[in-house]
Amino acid sequence: MTNTTSQARFRSYFYQVRSLRRRVLLNQLPMALAVGVCTGLAAIFYPQSFHHPLFVTGLLLNVGLVVAAAAIPWDRTPKGTFLVIPYLGFLAVGVFRTGNEQFLTAVGLLVFFPVFWVASCGLARRTAITVSGVGSLLIVWVPVFTASGGVTVEQLAKPLLFPLIMVGFAVTVVFATTSMDAQRVALEIKDRELRAALNASQAREGLLETVVDTVAVGVVVVDGDGNDQLMNATQKELHALAVPHDIADPAEHELLVFGVDGVTPLKARDRPVFRAIQGETFTNYQVWLGTGAGARALSTAARPLRDAAGNFAGAVIAFHDVTEMIAALAAKDNFVANVSHEFRTPLTSIQGYLDMVLEDPQRLPPDVHRYLAIAARNVDRLASLVEDLLATDSVTISRARADVARLVSESLASAAPLAGTNKVELRSEVQASLDAVLDAGRIGQVLDNLVSNAVKYSPDGGTVTVRARARGKELCFEVQDTGLGMSGEEQLGLFTKFFRARSAVQRSIPGIGLGLMIAKTIVAKHGGTLTVESERGVGTTVGFVLPACVAAEAIPAAALGGAAGLDEAAGFDGAGGQGGPAAFDGAAGL
Repeated sequence: MTNTTSQARFRSYFYQVRSLRRRVLLNQLPMALAVGVCTGLAAIFYPQSFHHPLFVTGLLLNVGLVVAAAAIPWDRTPKGTFLVIPYLGFLAVGVFRTGNEQFLTAVGLLVFFPVFWVASCGLARRTAITVSGVGSLLIVWVPVFTASGGVTVEQLAKPLLFPLIMVGFAVTVVFATTSMDAQRVALEIKDRELRAALNASQAREGLLETVVDTVAVGVVVVDGDGNDQLMNATQKELHALAVPHDIADPAEHELLVFGVDGVTPLKARDRPVFRAIQGETFTNYQVWLGTGAGARALSTAARPLRDAAGNFAGAVIAFHDVTEMIAALAAKDNFVANVSHEFRTPLTSIQGYLDMVLEDPQRLPPDVHRYLAIAARNVDRLASLVEDLLATDSVTISRARADVARLVSESLASAAPLAGTNKVELRSEVQASLDAVLDAGRIGQVLDNLVSNAVKYSPDGGTVTVRARARGKELCFEVQDTGLGMSGEEQLGLFTKFFRARSAVQRSIPGIGLGLMIAKTIVAKHGGTLTVESERGVGTTVGFVLPACVAAEAIPAAALGGAAGLDEAAGFDGAGGQGGPAAFDGAAGL
């Protein structure tokens, strides 16, 4: 590699940096040096050669060629004019050889220098081969013609091998030079393309860095080993919040990263970057960075990077500061809770007096009794709304053994009137003999909310299917409808207080937007998770999993043995095969 680089630098210096005059001089110098060595040997061992006129003439010709190569401004002469130097070099070698014939017989090998020059210069390649052959032939034939006595065919044929070798040498050099020139041209084109690609890449990189540094979201790109590849300016500021004041260069586990409560330190495996380099994909995963007044709440998201073969190559993690939004939501929740508490006392009083009045309908005129009954129903409705508002902030659970099939059947029975109105078919696919330890009232409330939503959001008819089964000690529920469905944007706000999908508002579907939030709160109190999968025009599937609540005797033996057993235990009795184990696991695992 080093030799190749050195050669490349030499070629660049020789062909691009140096002027044509200097290159001509450098090409002539090897022959001049060789002639100088021959002259030195002649001066030491054969001084009588200096009395030979051809020796002196040849020496003067070589000196003259060096002077001409150095003195003539070849850059200003027509293209190829400098070839006169190697052409005259054949004459200089011939004359010098004739003058040395009696002393230095190998002087004729000096012809290699002009042959190599004309053959490698890249100009007039055919002429170079011809001149090399003719020049070499004259060098060996001139002494034959100038010698005393007659010229025989044998004398002419005897030295023919030398010019033939020179022609072969010239042809080899021409082909090698042509190949190298083609490679050089190809490399120059490739070099220009690579430089253009590099410039474009650098421009895109600069644009990317500018864009990434402009957005108000922290962005980190890591490789497959978790090493930072890119961190924008916003993330550098956020990262500084997690650095302890007493540690100059903290390790990952020493960073101040906390859970959603802002107090509990997150374990290394639960931190966003660690989860991302494990190949996880997540959205809206909330953490806190820093402590005290400077702590910030962040909503994080991660997506994996894949190489051409589809292998994990890193991840992109985004950190969005949601501190102000959380503070605003907390203030709103406090306001709603305070107002709800204030409503509860007068509502209780109104309900009590109305109940007292309505206990004896004989004491009231019929129309007054009817008016008061209407008022009582609306007070009950308002009280129910207040209870819902309070339920989103404080939920307590009391676990006891319960029959899961009964919970599902009761929820379906409660939804039956509305289902009949909307022409919705209700289906139950519940594992037989399934008991669990849970808060039956609260889980019943969750099922009521989910089934009610499924029926309400199927105003044009359809099917609502409720599934329940054991998966090991986990209890898995799923409520699936074929109703309106929701867009991805609408799904992002599902668990926000008072959120209502646009389709519900347009169709005047009743509700206040608290059902899913209450359901999620109850499931979370049981230590479980609730997930939603929906597609506009296809329907919605809501699943929730409650861990470690299935009674031991309710777990099928096959389910304890492995995955195959789980599939057998998941056989539901209800109609419709679309709710089989694969579909259920897919929805519940979101």
